[in-house]
Amino acid sequence: MLGAPPAHADAPVPPPMADGFGLTQVGAPTGTATNFVITVSTPQVAGEHRIRVLLPKDYAADPTKRYPVFYFLHGASDDPGNPALAYPALTAAQSMITVIPDGGRRGWYTNWLDQKTAAGAQNWENFHINQVIPFIDANLRTLADKKDRAVGGLSMGGFGAMHYAQSHPGLFSQVVSLSGATDFSVNHLVMRGAVVATLTNVGAPLCGSSAPTCSLNFGPTVSSDAVFGSPYPVFNADWRWNAVDPSSHANVSALAGMGIALYTGDGNGAAAEPEFWVESAARHVKDRLDALKFPYHYVDYGNGAGWGSDCKGGHTYGCWAQDLVDYVPRLEAAFASD
Repeated sequence: MLGAPPAHADAPVPPPMADGFGLTQVGAPTGTATNFVITVSTPQVAGEHRIRVLLPKDYAADPTKRYPVFYFLHGASDDPGNPALAYPALTAAQSMITVIPDGGRRGWYTNWLDQKTAAGAQNWENFHINQVIPFIDANLRTLADKKDRAVGGLSMGGFGAMHYAQSHPGLFSQVVSLSGATDFSVNHLVMRGAVVATLTNVGAPLCGSSAPTCSLNFGPTVSSDAVFGSPYPVFNADWRWNAVDPSSHANVSALAGMGIALYTGDGNGAAAEPEFWVESAARHVKDRLDALKFPYHYVDYGNGAGWGSDCKGGHTYGCWAQDLVDYVPRLEAAFASD
């Protein structure tokens, strides 16, 4: 009796991706035809880096159709290899591609000031802007223009999204920050302290040797000055922090005409909860946008009551999942209206 063919024999596979723009693929893609991860290496950033791609379900059905792209930037201590980053609202998107590139456990979506630390090359902004975006446009059926490209992120990635939108306004028509680290000014030294904690690895001893992927272990310990220079507001030594601060960026006018969305909770008013500090950072960005008379979509869901079944107002997956339930249809509608 003849055996049945393997279940995967004719299963669709991810579209082929060709190396280029300084990216070299390592190994084969993993995942499905519409939710897969590729691994790349680049001289711009030490090590190997995963990029998760989410394609609409009809991507293979119509080989002439092109799609807008949402670049979604993850938070500190995470990695696109984590399947949880394929949030349900992102996988359910009907009319856009989502790309989740590696941003490092504490890469901070910028080119580090000090490239000679134990972490090696750390040119994250070069990686994303000059390599990942053109690589995706060359390999997938994208609509490769500003009006059909958006950037967003959560926590560390919320900073990255605002930073990229402000620094590269010609690339993006929409930006969203979910619980973003969006205030690096002297008015928010707690947030600077959180960045420094990821660099100096102060929490790593709490992980123990049996937990190499512990969320408090960010990799090789580096100086507090490694990314943006001195964080201390003495004799303007912290000028680089001020220059990239999304809440008061000198080039914030670059956001004029861009669709802007901000989401935050309040951490139930507890100062020990990161979202307590995120709320004030988001409010500072909101105040700046109000002063500039920019339109935006702003949601403060407070303690999470009524904001999905798994959001309690904290710096957590359940809240971000619900943020995306609200945001993704808005983004797809904005793309469709162009």
